[in-house]
Amino acid sequence: MARHPSGRPAAEVLKHVWTVPLVPGSVRAPREHSERSLVLFGLESSCALFDAVLLVVSELVANAVRHAQDSPDAEVTLHMAEHLLVVSVEDLDPRPITVTDAGRTSGQRLRTVADLARTFGGDIRIQPPSGGHGKTVAVRFILPEGAP
Repeated sequence: MARHPSGRPAAEVLKHVWTVPLVPGSVRAPREHSERSLVLFGLESSCALFDAVLLVVSELVANAVRHAQDSPDAEVTLHMAEHLLVVSVEDLDPRPITVTDAGRTSGQRLRTVADLARTFGGDIRIQPPSGGHGKTVAVRFILPEGAP
């Protein structure tokens, strides 16, 4: 097992990434991929966080399908390390969005996502993607005590 510089065992980092086309009907596949990933990560399917993560994936992908017309696909990432689980959806559409967009009627999905993140001590962030084009919506959840 790898060691942290302090000498403690380093926490395992789990990460799954896949690409989804941004066309109507594209929400189901990333939700199913996420479900399998969460099980592989060791998260109990009976816990409330499990369902919250699946809903966030669905809402973020549906939002990208609806609003990221200049992006043919999106990259969905689930990343778990130490006490944090991060769901992110990256698209290539150059039009910016902000978390304050969640207050508008058309931003209902972002409001739902932000509320779910807060329920689990987390937050939502809109960031530039690593490639420099488009945006990444990242939702962070604090893992409950006893989670892997």
